[in-house]
Amino acid sequence: MVLPTGNPKFAHAQFRRIRMTAAGTFLVAHMDSAKVAEYDGDGKQIWSVAVPSPWSAVRLKNGNTLVGSNRGFAREINPQGETVWEFSQKDVPDIKIFIVQEADRLANGNTLIANWCPNNIKNPKDWPGSVQILEVTPEKKVVWALRSWEPPADLGPASIIQLLDEPGVPEKGEQQR
Repeated sequence: MVLPTGNPKFAHAQFRRIRMTAAGTFLVAHMDSAKVAEYDGDGKQIWSVAVPSPWSAVRLKNGNTLVGSNRGFAREINPQGETVWEFSQKDVPDIKIFIVQEADRLANGNTLIANWCPNNIKNPKDWPGSVQILEVTPEKKVVWALRSWEPPADLGPASIIQLLDEPGVPEKGEQQR
């Protein structure tokens, strides 16, 4: 399958984390085209929505799509392209939100967010103290925020996480990630 790109000469910015949906289609975060699109197995686009600088997209069990963006937000979008939930800096003034490289919906309804800092904090010596991963409720309350910058559990700038005790088998599409 060949997918369209906004800039074929700059592969790094084309797309991220392509995922197969339970329906056998492919959900693609087109970072360089500012959209999330769904394709059938032949590469025909069957759905899309405009999203600034999307990094990840996952189809939720309710049919909506959860998107993480380089612009510092996680957004749930319904099939009509309407935003039905969004989490961003305004929701957590005490935690700096940088690049949301991953947003996953947990079985309990909460959202897990990977918050990548290096583009915004240039000196790695200044990274410690920033939050790498956080879990938020549907009401946007922080359940926990992880800052793990010291050995032996230095996670570095986190871009993805999978909780091993989350029910379901990822390979069978049973998790919303």
